[in-house]
Amino acid sequence: MATADDSFDQYEEEETGETQSEATISSGTGGRKRLFSKELRCMMYGFGDDQNPYTESVDLLEDLVIEFITQMTQRAMEVGRSGRVQVEDVMYLVRKDKRKYARVHDLLNMNEELKKARKAFDEVKYAGV
Repeated sequence: MATADDSFDQYEEEETGETQSEATISSGTGGRKRLFSKELRCMMYGFGDDQNPYTESVDLLEDLVIEFITQMTQRAMEVGRSGRVQVEDVMYLVRKDKRKYARVHDLLNMNEELKKARKAFDEVKYAGV
């Protein structure tokens, strides 16, 4: 016995020319490659979510992250030199948010320490040869 849902699916299939599975595949990621899925899954698990969170949740979170990065990049381009994003521009944008400013500052300091450690390691490595 056919249900109303079956007749709707058949009608939709005739209208779009796609089967249900094709429509799900094409609309699943919006045609974009997911860049941060693996990292977001790990972060979600680290913050108490299930070890395998729902794909929809990860996709939603990734959309929010990409939107945030895009907006910050556009704002940074407006603040600084046109066409270039520099560290100072990002620091300027987050200056009023103490947590973000502190995190950016910590990451920049850590990056400098890593550069110094790599340089020292390379000097020791080449001096020993």
